[in-house]
Amino acid sequence: MTEAIRYLAFLLFPLGMAFAAASDLFTMTISNWLTLALVAAFLLAAFLLGMDLHTFAIHLAAGAGILILGFLCFAFGWIGGGDAKFAAIIALWFGAEGSVEFLGLASVIGGGLTLLVLVFRASVLPAIIVRQPWIQRLHDRQQGVPYGIALAAAALLVYPHTQWMTMAG
Repeated sequence: MTEAIRYLAFLLFPLGMAFAAASDLFTMTISNWLTLALVAAFLLAAFLLGMDLHTFAIHLAAGAGILILGFLCFAFGWIGGGDAKFAAIIALWFGAEGSVEFLGLASVIGGGLTLLVLVFRASVLPAIIVRQPWIQRLHDRQQGVPYGIALAAAALLVYPHTQWMTMAG
C-alpha cells in the first residue's frame, strides 16, 4: 500500500473530529452527512489497512452498543440526537476496548465543558461579541451544551493509543 493511502487513512478520523467539534460549537449541530462520511471513512480505512473480520465485528458491536445507549440518553433528554450518533461513530472506530477509555474521558471533559458554558452564560458579554449568531446560541440558557466538542476532544486523546496507529504505521 502506498504511503499516501496510509496517511489518508491515518488523517480521516482526526479531521472528522475537528470538523464535528467546530460544527457543534458554531451551529449546535453535528450533521448527518458528517456521521455518514465518518462511517464511510471507517469502512474505507478498515479495508485499506486490512482489518480482520473478527476485529471488524467487534468494532461494529461497539458502535451499535453505544448507539443504543446514546438513543436511550436522547430519549430521556440528557443528550442531543447528533451527540448520540457521533458517540456511536467514535465507538465504531475504537471498538470495545478504546470505547471504554473514550467514554470515561468524554464524561470528564464534558463535565468541564458544561461548567464553562454555565459560567459563560452567567456572564454579561460586550455588545460587539454578543452580535455573533454562534455566540448568541452559546450564551442562550435555553440551548443545550455543544457536547460534540467534548466527544471530539476525548476521541482525539484516545486515538493515538488505538490499533489505527499500528495499522497505519
